[in-house]
Amino acid sequence: MSNPVTQPWDAPAPERAGLPSAFGWLPEDLARLGAPGRAELLFSRLQRPWTWTPGGPALGKAAMAWLRGVADAALPELLETHPSEDGSTKVVLRLADGERIEAVHMPREVRSPRVTLCISSQVGCAMGCTFCATGAMGIRRNLAAGEIVGQVLALIRALGPAQSHSVTLVFMGMGEPLHNLDNVHRAIRILNHPAGLNISTRRITVSTSGLVPGIERLSAMRPRPWLALSLNATTDEARSRVMPVNRVWNLARLRQALAQWTLAPGEKLLVEYVLMAGENDTLEDADRLADWLGDLRQGHNINLIRMNEHPSSPFRQPAEIRLQAFLERLKARGCFVTVRKSRGRDVQGACGQLLK
Repeated sequence: MSNPVTQPWDAPAPERAGLPSAFGWLPEDLARLGAPGRAELLFSRLQRPWTWTPGGPALGKAAMAWLRGVADAALPELLETHPSEDGSTKVVLRLADGERIEAVHMPREVRSPRVTLCISSQVGCAMGCTFCATGAMGIRRNLAAGEIVGQVLALIRALGPAQSHSVTLVFMGMGEPLHNLDNVHRAIRILNHPAGLNISTRRITVSTSGLVPGIERLSAMRPRPWLALSLNATTDEARSRVMPVNRVWNLARLRQALAQWTLAPGEKLLVEYVLMAGENDTLEDADRLADWLGDLRQGHNINLIRMNEHPSSPFRQPAEIRLQAFLERLKARGCFVTVRKSRGRDVQGACGQLLK
């Protein structure tokens, strides 16, 4: 019997080298490592940028001396900012080893000022989705938990908001979060910690291309963020063509994994569907999507996304009449469905366009 073909996501991605990031430690880590003073106070000073001085976290001399040589206390550097006409800003950040990632800062007004941060979990991506610019990079390495947290802190410090209760986080930037699940979940624990930013898991969403083992692991983890599935096709033939992960975990297996995700009160699973002209935008596709969800429809929101065009992909966005017909067919089938207004398209900062 021949060996199965090895997929790029089968092996762990390379990890960050050098000193660990101080922003990747929980209070119990600081205590275990012998940090001076109260570990929870030091954690708060590291994690709450509104308490910082212009030079960085407001730490005492003993804490500064202890950190020196045992951790890297520098945030990712904001290398470039690209403001969009719609008010969002694409940000290019340089990591300590010179690698670059992109994130998007998206202010919005919903009764009170809110900001959604679209953040990255890896440098590049191993999944190879053919409609996504990041997929064309291949995988370079994972982001460490401290780099993920540092990315959030750097965005808040530079662009706001002033308080973290106005922040929503979506892991929809560069990388497949479930290919880097240990670091992503540690970052979520830090971001959710009441002594830090204290961002509720109801305001943290992790998007996946369908890495079934990661979905099954994440379903049992606590604290648990909300899950978004990037589906994008309704037959195995079509999905395998645009998303290689489907060749290993097909639609039936993916549906089984979602059925086992027990929803908490008020929780929804988000199904993202990128509409590509002539590829997945027919009324038959809409019917198959509704059929695939079946009795899961009541616990799911379908989010339709116009293909955000870029030079790395041959796909184009559908005509508006096709999108509206697709939308109405899903509504007629009893699905709760919305059309996502992509932010930052003019600066290549929208879904599927991030590439550095």
